[in-house]
Amino acid sequence: MNDLVRQHTALGDTDLEWLHLLVSEWQLLSDLSFADLVLWVPTRDGTRYVSVAQMRPNTGPTSYQDDMVGHLVPRGRRPMLDAALDEGRIVREGDPEWREEVPVRVESIPVRREGRVLGVIARNTNLLTVRTPSRLELTYLQSASDLAQMIAAGAFPFPGQQVDMDASPRVGDGLIRLDADGVVQYASPNGLSAYHRLGLASDLVGHHLGSITAELAPSRGPVDEALVKMASGYAPREFEVECEGGVIQLRTIPLKPKGARIGSLVLLRDVTELRRRERELITKDATIREIHHRVKNNLQTVAALLRLQARRMDSVRGREALNEAVRRVGSIAIVHETLSQNLDERVEFDDIADRVIAMVAEISPGKVTCRRTGRFGILDAEVATPLAMVLTEILQNALEHAFTLAESGTVEVSAVRGGSSATGARLLITVQDDGCGLPEGFDPQRAGNLGLQIVRTLVEGELGGTFGMVPAPERGTQVVLDIPVRSAK
Repeated sequence: MNDLVRQHTALGDTDLEWLHLLVSEWQLLSDLSFADLVLWVPTRDGTRYVSVAQMRPNTGPTSYQDDMVGHLVPRGRRPMLDAALDEGRIVREGDPEWREEVPVRVESIPVRREGRVLGVIARNTNLLTVRTPSRLELTYLQSASDLAQMIAAGAFPFPGQQVDMDASPRVGDGLIRLDADGVVQYASPNGLSAYHRLGLASDLVGHHLGSITAELAPSRGPVDEALVKMASGYAPREFEVECEGGVIQLRTIPLKPKGARIGSLVLLRDVTELRRRERELITKDATIREIHHRVKNNLQTVAALLRLQARRMDSVRGREALNEAVRRVGSIAIVHETLSQNLDERVEFDDIADRVIAMVAEISPGKVTCRRTGRFGILDAEVATPLAMVLTEILQNALEHAFTLAESGTVEVSAVRGGSSATGARLLITVQDDGCGLPEGFDPQRAGNLGLQIVRTLVEGELGGTFGMVPAPERGTQVVLDIPVRSAK
């Protein structure tokens, strides 16, 4: 709609915002009218109309099988559009039109904002299935007429009341019509069922909806007065009422077709099951985070026991082996600690990489600096856990074998995320040092070192990537990992 309005019309940003507000609400008018809606706006030169939005009803058959958005029609071809735009009134005169052997009643509703008519809504009703209307249909049509008059007067939609069409109750979910005093004139079967779910044993018609709602809701002292007022429909509001029987979501719409409030529409939906599932998800999320937290605590306990055992060992090699195990366990604990703070099983790996680098740097034999460049981005837990171990092993290997006690140097971890291929997005990780380099004849794919065996197994087996270790371009060693990852949404 933005593109069409800016390309063809002279409307400003505030006018466009009003049209957006109207379009966010007009599913309500379409469903109450059992009719298709098409929004026509005059072009900049005033010689044509452009259709910038369209809505089909959920309550009846459509009048338009084709998409009308973007169509241009010259002024004069549709006299009812001209009359509504020029005279600023709702136009209903004229015989039904025939479209593909279907009779269609056409009406035009001017869209007014601050005294100016911005465009016209063409309301098109399919008359093929017309029959004697029921009480529900009569209430729908009367409510649609009131809303149409409010649109023509610039009183609807309500400024500052942007509605989420997916989250708010719709006409078919349940509808209650109130008079000016808040007394129920009509309640649809779905609306009545929702109140029965809250514990109402009688009919709603003839009762004050605010008082009934306050009686059914748990007592909340002074708040009850506010609930009475909200449920009476004096102002546009959206709220929920919960009791032991269930939860209903209500939306109140004051009806002011001629300026003064003559009553209200209340749209309502039984959201008991939806809220129950939301609570289950919250509980499940909390349970998962607690599990990760406990796993992290247990891993830290294991690391502490291994560290204590290492201090008591006389064998230097045995002590080094236990210290390596401590760091391996610690890298997994870091991932679980991060997962315990998230709502899903995905983690920002840059923080994990920095903590792994800091942990491994503690064993640096000399003045070796470790740093990270680039971004790992967000990774799934099933990738983050083995990758943390792989990074630990590679850094540990570099610090232990690339430098002597007296040497200083640098170990740099570089990550490049992105790039799509036949196998999807990939993560390219390079760990490069400026140490003594690889021994002559060294083959990383055959080396018996436990750390390199762990790296090969995790990278090629669990992560489905590739691992390579080659001499660096100038000095030292370069380790390259190429891992497939799922792109973050």
